[in-house]
Amino acid sequence: MSYFKISFTAIILLILVCAQNEVFSQNANDALRVTYSGFGSSARALGMGNSYTALSDDASAAFFNPAGFGLIRKIELSGGFSYLRFKNQAQFFGDTTEYSNSNTNFNRVSLAIPVPTTQGSLVFGLSYHNTAEFTGALKFSGINNSNSWINYFSLQNNNVPYDLYLSYPLYDSKDNYIKDTTNINGGLNQSGDIINSGYINNWTVSGATEVIKNLFVGANVNFAVGKYESNNEYYEDDINYIYQGETSPGEPQTTDFQTFYLNRLLKWELTGWDVKLGMIYQLDNARFGVTVQFPKDFEINEDFIVNGRSDYASRSYSLNSKNYSDQVEYKIKTPYEFSAGLSLNLLGLVVSGDATLIDYSQIKFENISGLGESYVSELNKNIKQQLKPVINYNVGAELTLLFLGLRLRGGFFARPSPYTEDDKSFDKKYLTAGVGILAQETFGIDVALVHGWWKDFGDNYGTNLSRTYQNITVDQILLTTTIRF
Repeated sequence: MSYFKISFTAIILLILVCAQNEVFSQNANDALRVTYSGFGSSARALGMGNSYTALSDDASAAFFNPAGFGLIRKIELSGGFSYLRFKNQAQFFGDTTEYSNSNTNFNRVSLAIPVPTTQGSLVFGLSYHNTAEFTGALKFSGINNSNSWINYFSLQNNNVPYDLYLSYPLYDSKDNYIKDTTNINGGLNQSGDIINSGYINNWTVSGATEVIKNLFVGANVNFAVGKYESNNEYYEDDINYIYQGETSPGEPQTTDFQTFYLNRLLKWELTGWDVKLGMIYQLDNARFGVTVQFPKDFEINEDFIVNGRSDYASRSYSLNSKNYSDQVEYKIKTPYEFSAGLSLNLLGLVVSGDATLIDYSQIKFENISGLGESYVSELNKNIKQQLKPVINYNVGAELTLLFLGLRLRGGFFARPSPYTEDDKSFDKKYLTAGVGILAQETFGIDVALVHGWWKDFGDNYGTNLSRTYQNITVDQILLTTTIRF
C-alpha cells in the first residue's frame, strides 16, 4: 500500500503473479510518481505560488521557462537549501494515527552566462536542481472484524499464506485438489507503516535569445537521475486470542496463532531525459509566457523484495525472500505539458498567474526486461481507464518595499487529482508566502514557505476491505541565495 490509491486491476495482477512466486509492483501510482513535478528550487517563485511562467527572469528559468534566461543581463550564480516535512493523519476502523517524515537537502546550484551581443540577448545556463521529492509516511492500526489479508489471499491461492502455514489445501473425496482455505478470518488487529524517500534531480543545459525586440525564446535539455525507496511493514495480530487451535490441521506446531508479518521493500534507480521549450513576450508593464514540456523518458531499475513471517506459540515460519522478490527494468513515458502565464507590474506590485494542461491518461509503461508485454499492455489500459486530463493553476503576487529593501510575496496553487473518480477533496492545494532581500542588485536572499493539504486513501488488499482514510499535509521551507556580477 502507498499513501496513494491502489487500483483493483493492479491488485489482481499482483495476485496472479504472486501465485507463481513472482512479484510485480507496478501500477498507476508509479507512473504518477515521476510525472508530478516538485516545488522547484526558487524561493522567489515558490513565494509567489510558483506562478512563474511569464517571469522566470533568473536562473530558476531552468525549471520554469527557459526563455527567461534571455532576460538576464548579468552573470548569475545561485543555490539553495530545502527542508520538507510530510505529515499523514490516517483513520483506520475508527482509530486515528499520525505519522510524519522529513528531508533536508541542497537542492540547486545554477549558473547563467550572458554573451555580449550588438542587439538583443544571448544567454546560456547550466543548472543542477531538484525537480521532485518522494518523502512520505503512513501509519495505521485497528481491528478489522470482517476479514484479513490471510483470508483474502488464501482464497486467491496465493502462496504466501501457504508457505507460512496460515492456509492449507482442501481435497474432494477422490483426493483431487479443490482450493486453499484458512481458519483465520476477521477479528485481527491490522497495523503497519510506510516510509517513502527519494528524489529526482536534473542536470539542465539551457539557452535563450531575444529573436526580435521583446520576444524571447529558449530551450532546456534535461538529464535526470534519481532514487526512490518505499518500505512497507504490515501486521495482523490476534490480540483477542481468537485463533487458539491448529491453523494448519495436522500441524500441532501451528497451535495458537499470534502474528502475521509482511514486509515489502521497493527500490528504484532511475535515469531520464527530456526537452522543454519556452517563449516570453515582454511589454512595458506586462509579460506573457508559454512553455511546452515534451514527454519525459524515465528508465527504471527496480528491486521489489518481499519478506514475511508467521508466529505461533511454539514456532515461527519465514518466507524465502528469493521466491517473492524480483528485479525488473522498464520505462515510463510522461505526457506533454502545456503552460501559459501572464504577469503584470503595477507600480511595484507584481501579480501573476499560470495554467498548465496535463493529460495523465497518456502516461505509458514500456517493457525492457522482466515485465512482459501483456502485463505492460494491461497496465497502460488501466491508466487509460483510471486517469484523466487536468488543469493546474497558480496565482501569486510580489510587493516591493524600496524604503526597506524588501520584497513580500504570497501565492496559491492547486493540482487537481488525476483520478477519474476523485472529488475535489483529493485535489492538492498549497498556500505560499515569502520574503526577499536584494542588496544593490548584486546579492539576494530569498525565503519561502509552503503549506499543502489534501485527502487520500489506500487499500492494504482488495477494494475497501482494509482501507486507510488519510488527511495529508506538507510543509516546506526554501532558501535561495543569488550573486550577480
